[in-house]
Amino acid sequence: MARDVIIFDTTLRDGEQAPGNSMTPEAKLRLASQLDALGVDVIEAGFPSASQGDQQAVRAVAEAVRRSAVAALARCHDRDIDLAGEALRPAARPRVHVFIATSDLHLEQKLKISRDDCVARAEAAIRRARRYTDDVEFSAEDATRTDLEFLCRVVEAAIAAGATTVNLPDTVGYALPGEYGAMFRAVRERVPTSDRVVFSAHCHDDLGLAVANSLAAIEAGAGQVECTINGIGERAGNAALEEIVMAGRVRSGAVAFQCGVNSKEIFRTSQLLSHVIGVFPQPNKAVVGRNAFAHEAGIHQHGLLQNGLTYEIIRPEEVGVPRSTLVLGKHSGRHALERRYQELGYELDEATLAKLYDEFTALADRKREVLDEDLLALLHGRFHDAPEVYGLAHLEVTCGSAPASAQVRLTGPWSGERGASATGNGPIAAAIAAIGAVVERRIEVLNLAIQSVTSGGDSLGQVLVQVRVAGKSLSGHGASTDIVEASARAVVHALNKASYADELEDRSLNAIYLWGV
Repeated sequence: MARDVIIFDTTLRDGEQAPGNSMTPEAKLRLASQLDALGVDVIEAGFPSASQGDQQAVRAVAEAVRRSAVAALARCHDRDIDLAGEALRPAARPRVHVFIATSDLHLEQKLKISRDDCVARAEAAIRRARRYTDDVEFSAEDATRTDLEFLCRVVEAAIAAGATTVNLPDTVGYALPGEYGAMFRAVRERVPTSDRVVFSAHCHDDLGLAVANSLAAIEAGAGQVECTINGIGERAGNAALEEIVMAGRVRSGAVAFQCGVNSKEIFRTSQLLSHVIGVFPQPNKAVVGRNAFAHEAGIHQHGLLQNGLTYEIIRPEEVGVPRSTLVLGKHSGRHALERRYQELGYELDEATLAKLYDEFTALADRKREVLDEDLLALLHGRFHDAPEVYGLAHLEVTCGSAPASAQVRLTGPWSGERGASATGNGPIAAAIAAIGAVVERRIEVLNLAIQSVTSGGDSLGQVLVQVRVAGKSLSGHGASTDIVEASARAVVHALNKASYADELEDRSLNAIYLWGV
């Protein structure tokens, strides 16, 4: 029978501790709201003693979030605990999370205290935290490298002092799944009062085993798992929330647990985090990576067109991804090519499809990915050198602590220049939004790559962009010493291709390829 497992999200605390992942209090509040919508049980909002900004962030999240519990981290120091407790005062469900290292390595080399001192500090910290809330979590830092007998002693003392959750973290990603599960079983069996608390798993990914270890802990009786969106966190990161949750959904017979996460909000949450911190998951990241539901191999594409379950164990809609993507490349088959032409509005007879497929495979041998612009070029003739219908006449951006804004003026199929303003999460996003406002078309950026063409502080930068406009994927490139301007020019280049594609389609209305058939 499936057990309920508490999902403790530490994206805003442990996730933020990775280099480059720092968040403002405003960004944390925005993400906390989405995490609440995602349905996590506990949101660890920060480490109040770390900075005044973290104090503000924890207080802001505590005031705004009413359904999820809000946790704040504290060392076993009076000042840390008081700062955490005060920051959590507005919370509907506050949790103070105290921790101290328990391995001999940490006690001797870092803290320089004895085992007895460690136990005494843990007990005092938990009792002090109980002044602020009945919900106190205790973490035995570096539990997986702690002597088992001493770990049991610390856990028993923590429970006696009033801890309601006991976390046994694999702080440095050292454990293997079998070892981690065995540790939980041993502690639960040896500590007489273990049935009075919820045991929690917190795993790091230094050996790529964070999710596997978390699932092993659940199997061994852990009632809470601590994780982050996209698996962000110190060093190699934390256990990825999306992978743990979907493992429970897909393999419910093997991993018997359930949780309250709304899986349809997973992709939205992942994208929001990525845009806030500017770090996107690697393309092959499970569940939320760009390639998680993308297929190029012809055999896979053919199977997928018949039934998605042939090559997908998760339906993309389950995690909030609109649909699977058939990527056209040298491994693609005729069925995928025919389907994409149909989606673009073209019904092809067998002879035409056979001819186009031969041309497509020859092109795919030379290109990493074949875009819609290439398919239309094969169908109608070349249009890579599209006429310059649109031109960038003026670009002005403002960025800093507030949302970036951009003012753009374009020349186009109209008299003079037209302008528009827009805001965005960064100057490039704002500039692209302003361009879309001028041409009154939705521009969806699929990929954007920046590279330096020349060396030096005033080097020329080149931007290569893939966008989707009116359902078609198109590429563009632009160059400038200003990378925002280069990005804008790349998007304008792609718009010119879109305009030319529209023109070619208009010309072909009376030909054998009928648009919209």
